[in-house]
Amino acid sequence: MEDLLSVADLDPDALRRLLDLADELRSDRRQRHELTGRTVALIFEKPSTRTRVSFQVAVAELGGHPLPLSAQELQLGRGETLADTGVVLSRYVHAIVLRTFGQDRLEQLAAAAAVPVVNALSDSEHPCQALADLQTVRTECGTLEGVTLAYVGDGNNVAHSLLLAGGLARMQVRIGHPSGYAPDTHVVEQARALGATVVVTEDARAAVQGADAVYTDVWASMGQEAEAEQRRRTFAPYRVDATLMRAAAPGAIFLHCLPAHRGEEVTDEVLDGPASRVLDQAENRLHVQKALLLTLLGGA
Repeated sequence: MEDLLSVADLDPDALRRLLDLADELRSDRRQRHELTGRTVALIFEKPSTRTRVSFQVAVAELGGHPLPLSAQELQLGRGETLADTGVVLSRYVHAIVLRTFGQDRLEQLAAAAAVPVVNALSDSEHPCQALADLQTVRTECGTLEGVTLAYVGDGNNVAHSLLLAGGLARMQVRIGHPSGYAPDTHVVEQARALGATVVVTEDARAAVQGADAVYTDVWASMGQEAEAEQRRRTFAPYRVDATLMRAAAPGAIFLHCLPAHRGEEVTDEVLDGPASRVLDQAENRLHVQKALLLTLLGGA
């Protein structure tokens, strides 16, 4: 694996090794030195809290130097191409992490760069989030194969990465979505080809019924603010509340990639309740990203 632009860049063995290493790193937060003398550029064209902070801390705790950058701080903001940026940055840094818009921007950067490139979120996928999600589920369930994860809401980038990750792990992934907001059919078929049992339905309760984990995300993602009010009306029947959670399996956990819009896609009762593992998810972003950096840069 030279880059991580999509969860599908992994195979089942690589996924297992990454999660095993992430578990090891979670159990021991001592300062490490595998990235001593290495610099990782962190380019954020979209706002970020968890992704930016977790990557910055991850590089530092591995002994490297994180270099956070915004598009406005680079010539990207004045029209330089991502290809030219990638070629130049490859002369300075040892890896590039990019949070951006279209998936094509990541592909352009990776094609030109001579160093590993990591997708820290695009409009199509959020692979690092999905890795942290699977680490969280595996910790709770003891395994991933055969586990049922129900995602309720917009068939967005998070849903896409969960589908693909579920395929690699031989999970059952159910997507409950409003009409017109289904995940990309190509991604669904790709997840099935990878090994996932996929159910896509407009019935939220059917998606959640008997599930081991229930997942949701905000109804209006970055760049969709103009649609927010209309989406609130459309997605209201897909709110995760205590009633919907009772349809899941006994002991089911609740997941959310955060930030949460309390009272919209999830109620406080669920988000702050005993089933919630959202803080574990957020913490696991750090551990899986450390494992990923060690794998890409030769420390693992």
